[in-house]
Amino acid sequence: MLAPIARARGAAVLFPLAAALVLSGCSALGGKQGGDVAYVARDVESLYAEAKERLDRGDNKVAAALFDEVERQHPYSPWARRAQLMGAFAHYSGRDYEKAIQGAQRFLSIHPGNKDAPYAYYLIAISYYEQISDVERDQRITRQALDALTELQRRYPQTEYAADARLKIDLVNDHLAGKEMEIGRFYERSGRWLAAQIRFQNVIENYQTTSHTPEALYRLTETSLALGILDEAKKYAAVLGANYPGSEWYERAYELIGDKAPQLASGG
Repeated sequence: MLAPIARARGAAVLFPLAAALVLSGCSALGGKQGGDVAYVARDVESLYAEAKERLDRGDNKVAAALFDEVERQHPYSPWARRAQLMGAFAHYSGRDYEKAIQGAQRFLSIHPGNKDAPYAYYLIAISYYEQISDVERDQRITRQALDALTELQRRYPQTEYAADARLKIDLVNDHLAGKEMEIGRFYERSGRWLAAQIRFQNVIENYQTTSHTPEALYRLTETSLALGILDEAKKYAAVLGANYPGSEWYERAYELIGDKAPQLASGG
């Protein structure tokens, strides 16, 4: 799984701005501290202060509810905008990713040009990213993460969020390539050579910069031989040798194809 590593790196990017959002609204804060989130009319400063205090204590669910209450009770105050994004962050901190995404999307729908919009896009992307599971499961979330990370990079290429997104895009692509390989190997074990080839071909066409490309070329060599297409097998083995001459996959391809194509094995 990618999630544990992702969360540590994502948190390092998310927390500084979250702190800045809190501090920017708290220079004159004071008032009551408590845990009651039932509707009680309160001044905006004490309500926001309590939400901040709950967030600092790790009481993320109550903090999110209190930030929501800031907006509900004081919808036209400057605090409401900050509370919207902080509420989304509180949901993220509590691993309620669906609500974090919804909150950030709502913030963007109301404040599309706000200076904190890049942060909201990043919050959406990282919330999808941290839900990525192992390659044996459905990859819908993985593709949503890739779409969100790509959109962030497209919109705000010069931000620190885009820099982190680029790193995560590489990891997501590697994950998606891994899924293609897992399916391709299953088809190959089942003797479904053409179906396997489609998956391996997809890796070298769409994920060629990932760590799975050498194996994909080897598997294409293997399946081509199984189909009796010697020229294709030689072609994939040659590409593998040209690009990954020191890999174990080329060594295996060299041994595999040597008997049927001695001229390739001898460098001809």
